[in-house]
Amino acid sequence: MKIAYFDCFSGISGDMSLGALIDAGLSYKKLEREIKKIHIEGYKLHVQKVKRSFLSAKKVTIKISQIPSVKADKAIRRWKDAEKLINSSSLSSVIKEQGLRTLKRIFDAEARVHGISFDKVHLHELSAVDCIIDIFGTIIGLNLMGIDKVYSSPINLGSGVIQTKHGKIPVPAPATAEILKNVPVYSGGVSSELTTPTGAAIIREISSAFGDVPIMKINKIGIGAGENKFQNWPNVLRIFIGETTDKNTFFENEIITVIETNIDDMNPQIFEHVIEKLYKAGALDVYLTQVIMKKGRPGILMTILSRIEQRDNLIEIILRETSTIGLRFYETKRRILERQIRTIDTKWGKVKVKSSKLNKNLKKITPEYEDCKKIADKFNVPLISVMRKIT
Repeated sequence: MKIAYFDCFSGISGDMSLGALIDAGLSYKKLEREIKKIHIEGYKLHVQKVKRSFLSAKKVTIKISQIPSVKADKAIRRWKDAEKLINSSSLSSVIKEQGLRTLKRIFDAEARVHGISFDKVHLHELSAVDCIIDIFGTIIGLNLMGIDKVYSSPINLGSGVIQTKHGKIPVPAPATAEILKNVPVYSGGVSSELTTPTGAAIIREISSAFGDVPIMKINKIGIGAGENKFQNWPNVLRIFIGETTDKNTFFENEIITVIETNIDDMNPQIFEHVIEKLYKAGALDVYLTQVIMKKGRPGILMTILSRIEQRDNLIEIILRETSTIGLRFYETKRRILERQIRTIDTKWGKVKVKSSKLNKNLKKITPEYEDCKKIADKFNVPLISVMRKIT
């Protein structure tokens, strides 16, 4: 599996990401050709070799020759404008969807930070074009390079105070902090903004996990330069491109959150309702364990496995929907087999199945329960027979 590791020791921005990918071997001509599928005029990408402290790096600059606009001469400021622009492009549907999800993270964060509705958020014309090109350029670049999965280090935010059109604000910028909720971050190195909202949105969207460099064989290293120059500090983003080693291709490591609470004073029938809500909100798994609590009272230990970004929402559901007045949570690692969800054709119709691999060999196929249940009900076939024939 081909993977990329983003080493954000000096933060991340959109131009740093593009520069690092180009430095790692991404074809600039192919990238430019794909970006042109987005109908924006009045700009030009410029790539140059620069130095940041003692490191050589690639610097990507978006040069503006006029106020950019879509072909209909409508400025790109609000979400509806950006969404219309991307959907009218000839990019692949996968890139459109991932790019719009990334861009939406910025609009969502700005709305929450400024206390306004989503549709009232607007970006300056120039920054909107920068943002769109940085986001879609990075996603296009990863696609062109055949990257299957992205991992990232914890994010260096920088520190201090920066001057904006709204006045002086602390680092990280409020939108950056909002986007990176529940992601491992820290401050160090220099007193300056190191991670921008665009960079935060990109890494939040593309990274499968945050932590140390995974076991991999590094084939290429790309270094992208940030805008600012610091004495004795290389303001760059490093990207390692490589393959997972043969003995480790059968699993993935990721960091998840475990949420637990003990309940001994609630009608057990309520658990089914709560569990359904937790799954709908993104829980990876929910299970109940019978326990004996203090003074010999029988109780239930409710355990929820969650991705870090879903943690707070799941905690809110537990506190609101159950009788508990407190809970505990902690991060842990889990190791999972390489897996894929796909749709197959059966004599009863289409069914989603999850396939897992061990050492590149198919180990197990598990059909989607709800799909099988619908078939069993529709054709009056025992559910166990449906599941056996599919597997």
